Amino acid sequence: MNRAVLSIIAAALLLLGNAAQAQVVSDLHSAEVPVADRTQEALNAAARDGLAQVLVKVSGSIDVLAYPAIKAALPKSRSYVQQYAYAVGEGNTLLARFEFNDTVIASLLTDAGAPLWTANRPTVLAWVVIETSAGRQFLGPDTDPALTSELLAAFSRRAVPVQLPLFDLADAAALTTGVAWRQDADALHAASARYGVGDILAGRVVVLSTGSWTGDWAYLGERNRIDRSITADSADAFLQAGVALVAEDMASRYAVSPSGVTNGGIVMSVSGVNTYADYAGVVSWLEGLELIEHANVERISGDQMQLRLVAQADSAQLASIIELNQSLVPLPVAQRDGELAYRWQK
Repeated sequence: MNRAVLSIIAAALLLLGNAAQAQVVSDLHSAEVPVADRTQEALNAAARDGLAQVLVKVSGSIDVLAYPAIKAALPKSRSYVQQYAYAVGEGNTLLARFEFNDTVIASLLTDAGAPLWTANRPTVLAWVVIETSAGRQFLGPDTDPALTSELLAAFSRRAVPVQLPLFDLADAAALTTGVAWRQDADALHAASARYGVGDILAGRVVVLSTGSWTGDWAYLGERNRIDRSITADSADAFLQAGVALVAEDMASRYAVSPSGVTNGGIVMSVSGVNTYADYAGVVSWLEGLELIEHANVERISGDQMQLRLVAQADSAQLASIIELNQSLVPLPVAQRDGELAYRWQK
């Protein structure tokens, strides 16, 4: 097994046993693109592809590339690059790694009227069953490490956190390949309960003698179920279709079209703030959300602080995003409508 495959699998396995409703995506504004050589022409083309990747990740939808303002910005991709470097990938493939300015990316999307999806995103648990002439088996690092790395890479390209089952004795008792193949929602939810996630992606696929991949994806979100049948020419295309199903639906729930800075700001109170580390943790996390320009602390009394959020979204939109952070537990608000109240829970 090569080093790249091992590193991707290792990163995914670090998530296991630490299930959470959401994670902060760290590479939201970076992209990695294969290049033929180190010429300026090749670098410019790669920068354009890299910017397109980042815009899709930050907006949540591939539809953003059809916006007129985005189409006009893509030829100027190099001007938005904060830094880049060359690297060598699998098979000695030359890669260009780009980091784009997060403020510029947010402005591009806002000016285009496109939505912004913050870096705090729900984690998806993926159960995938593959049927071959040898029978059915779950996709995982022990059964097919190369294909597992492709699945994880597909989630990474859409900036959706993914978790794989442990496939231990508890999983074996909770969900067989036969039951998973039927994509029964009750069985999938029961088997996934130990991981504490609210979103599940279940796949079943048959590899045909022609080399085509045909099967079904079932995405069990917190509020609905989406089923989609896919026939693809390659494993990568089949996996990308499943990941796109998740990313597009999540973005429709969590991405917000900025409506301009809220007049007067949004009042938010947080209790359970007992140390400076708590204080700094709350403020830095809030100001790290793309839709919040400032989280100004107005008052501290005992273990409670009051902030005024200068944001490009209303309180309801912000609440749906903030509540993905398990450390901020929502509380009933006894004050005026539009205010937010949470308890900081480490």
